Amino acid sequence: MTQHIGLGAPFGRKVGQADTIAALASGGLPSGIAVIRLSGPAVPAAFLAVMGRVPEPRRASLARFRDATGAEIDTGLAIYFPGPGSATGEDCGEFQVHGGRAVVSAMLAALRAVPGIRLAEAGEFARRALINGRADLLGTEALSDLIAAETESERRFAIENGRDRHRSLYSSWRSTILHARSMVEAELDFADEDDVPGSVSESSWATVRSLIREIEDHLGGYRKARIVHRGFDVVIAGPPNAGKSSLLNRLVEEEVAIVTSEAGTTRDLVSATIDLGGMKVNLTDTAGIREAENLAEQIGIERSRRRMAEADLVLSLFSPAEGQIPLPLEREGDTLVIATKCDMPYPGGEVRVDHIVSVETGTGFAAMLEDIAARARAAAPAVDDVVPWRERHVELLSTCRDCLADALIDKPLELRSEDLRRASLALGKLAGDIDVEDMLDEIFSKFCIGK
Repeated sequence: MTQHIGLGAPFGRKVGQADTIAALASGGLPSGIAVIRLSGPAVPAAFLAVMGRVPEPRRASLARFRDATGAEIDTGLAIYFPGPGSATGEDCGEFQVHGGRAVVSAMLAALRAVPGIRLAEAGEFARRALINGRADLLGTEALSDLIAAETESERRFAIENGRDRHRSLYSSWRSTILHARSMVEAELDFADEDDVPGSVSESSWATVRSLIREIEDHLGGYRKARIVHRGFDVVIAGPPNAGKSSLLNRLVEEEVAIVTSEAGTTRDLVSATIDLGGMKVNLTDTAGIREAENLAEQIGIERSRRRMAEADLVLSLFSPAEGQIPLPLEREGDTLVIATKCDMPYPGGEVRVDHIVSVETGTGFAAMLEDIAARARAAAPAVDDVVPWRERHVELLSTCRDCLADALIDKPLELRSEDLRRASLALGKLAGDIDVEDMLDEIFSKFCIGK
């Protein structure tokens, strides 16, 4: 479990130039090695205090670390990164010590004894990097996602989002808007000049319409991004005793759902998440669909129907050995028809079946899982897709689009210019170029201490 060794003041206060921050940056203790980071003007003083010298920049130095009384704390490595060429743009330092709780506590205590050094708050290193121009807001959000990544698809997605592709796209759109606005301003301010023809702004409105379409297409990719973070939703449906709960337990490799021969055992939704080919896949077992008289079962069946309507993929199970046929599912989404219990006598027939499986023997599982994984990958963004991946992005892009649409309405040019200004402002907020202080606390509060 991650250890939190002393938190600073409540997050959100302004970073003062005199502040130097220190934190354990290497995660839970005990560990083989613990890394303690520092950032701020007192970093050289910290080196002098605990090792008696400032190490050569950007070279690991072996040293004995001591507290203010001269008592030895540990032997380890020290690295000095002078600003502005550092991760945060400030003087930075790093101590690598043995990862015992007592060692780390003693080192942090010795560092806090140096005037001007305090413990860091959540995300404060990344926040300083943003403030000092070493990172932009989009890249910082991608870094947060990389730290939180649990599957290979999330890791790859975060890496790609950390590049400059989004910033380049939004900057180009913003430049287009600024040019359109300059044409409007020119018509307003210099209409009486001979070298500024009348209605010069008219040439810009077609460009604005085209930009609106581009933004709408871009916003359409958010659903794919959500699948990477939220997971690909697979609902297991079918009549009672079709083997739904048994299939879920086999996929999760533990008994998360109760399995009996009695129809109607599952009455509520049972969910679990697996990593399938690097994709996060959310599995949901549902109540058997039938005409039920029991009120509790009726409620469970209604919940099952709603969950199927929302799913990215439905596995429609039926057992021919039980005399069942696939349920007619009223949904527009993707569905795989799966015949279960193929270890039992299977009468076959004319029913279309995508996969035939046996929970007991594992027959057919490999092909079924690859089919599900392929559909999950197809629903997620491609490697070269540039899509918004947070609600903040969608909100600002939607604001930009709406402001551009307002600018196309026939009204005084002064008002249309203001619409373009608001559209440009929304795009500026995306990368953190303009007025984002109110967003920073929420974003950085989700970082771990020391990052």
